[in-house]
Amino acid sequence: MGDEALIGRVLDERYVIGQRIARGGMASVFMATDRRLDRVVAVKVMHSGMGDDRQFTERFVREARSAAKLNHPNVVAVFDQGSDGEVTYLVMEYVPGNTLRDVMREECPMPPRRALALMEKILIALSAAHAAHIIHRDVKPENVLITPTGEIKVADFGLARAVSAATTATGGTLIGTVSYLAPEIVVNDGADARSDVYACGALLYEMLTGLKPHAGESPIQVAYKHVHEDIAAPSAP
Repeated sequence: MGDEALIGRVLDERYVIGQRIARGGMASVFMATDRRLDRVVAVKVMHSGMGDDRQFTERFVREARSAAKLNHPNVVAVFDQGSDGEVTYLVMEYVPGNTLRDVMREECPMPPRRALALMEKILIALSAAHAAHIIHRDVKPENVLITPTGEIKVADFGLARAVSAATTATGGTLIGTVSYLAPEIVVNDGADARSDVYACGALLYEMLTGLKPHAGESPIQVAYKHVHEDIAAPSAP
């Protein structure tokens, strides 16, 4: 089902789907209204085909339940998860504002004070998740939300793990992700808290320099460089 067909649909007789606010390689995010609690939420709907995979659906449910246990001001809250016909979805806190990617387009290269202030909140969110034995695996600017008042919230905890069990990376969908991918994930798909720290280091490098740590013609080439090449030392203009 295409994104346009979802607008106006009511999932599980509860969530009224409104405008699409984001689209990625594996899912689209819509603003929605929770009729039961009379509040605005964000609903992430997995793209057609992924919800048909039983292994993916089972892992998606497990990861959503784990993420829902996180209660932290710097983490996007997970409220609900379900399936309605062919639609597999996740209901989250709606966070108005921009992504860190939007901010980076305007501000990179950032002054160190600005970059570190943003990164501090990201690390605080990840620390809370790691304390709960939850690994993000996909730290990137698109998963960091910044409200109009400057609050920072990290989204999509655990979703990358669910997807990695059911899909293979392809050219256009994961090029942004591989820019921050830890070597151990490339080599054996293993990840722990240090993998998220590596991603934060790669992200901070880009915030400070305006350049990704590794460049390449394809995601595979970038992933190879994460494993086999050192990151070039940043230089000040």
